[in-house]
Amino acid sequence: MSISGRTRLFAVLGDPIAQAKAPALLNPLFADSGVDAVLVPVHAPADRLDDVVRGLKATANLDGLLVTVPHKLAMCAHADELSDTATLLGSTNALRREPDGRWYGDNFDGAGFVRGLAARGHDPAGLRVALAGAGGAGLAIAAALLAGGAASLTVTDPDRGRLDALLERLGARWPDRVAAAAAVGASTDLAVNATPLGLDPADPLPFDPALLPPTALVADIIMTPAETPLLRAAAALGRPTHPGIHMLDQQLPLYRTFFRLPT
Repeated sequence: MSISGRTRLFAVLGDPIAQAKAPALLNPLFADSGVDAVLVPVHAPADRLDDVVRGLKATANLDGLLVTVPHKLAMCAHADELSDTATLLGSTNALRREPDGRWYGDNFDGAGFVRGLAARGHDPAGLRVALAGAGGAGLAIAAALLAGGAASLTVTDPDRGRLDALLERLGARWPDRVAAAAAVGASTDLAVNATPLGLDPADPLPFDPALLPPTALVADIIMTPAETPLLRAAAALGRPTHPGIHMLDQQLPLYRTFFRLPT
């Protein structure tokens, strides 16, 4: 990679940010597309997010932003226009600067997750899904799984307000197929961790994989470490597992289109 005064800038925002895989995947995509651009990680503390984003948007050669935990909900306020998906979710993980200078936001977490499942031979249609986490990523994944034909989806989250917000948003679109649950239960075909638990090795497990049926697929959206404590515990019990990197891998073609990169 050669950076010059003509290089266009992209940034991925998070708090923390050390775990972000986007630079390692997007920068080769820029190179492969023949685009003189670079994506850099930006640690944006939650209490300084507005300041950080205002400064970045004032940078004339900044063309796009990616968003990771915990900013996906808050970043909607920094978009001038949202896609239908981002509007439904109230969450965005990608923003681009339009030719007129306005910022357009979309969300590819859910689509990337479902495409990642399909690429590994897992069709969500007809599955009973248990989801841990009702934040920005969890909301996106829940909507995509329901749109993909999941028979039912139960959601756990210690933040009742966040959980109620998810149920209100998605229950109107998919009545009788999404509900709150106290814990991940035995009537599950697919169990998904969409919480940050697992980023720190000292974190507790988001749910106990021993409570799942032996054939239940255990998926995690955390990408660093690649084998999270949850996936390691599930594998030790003989449960099939699905790591988080597949979600990001399958977002790459979506980002190529979104950021209008040449094929």
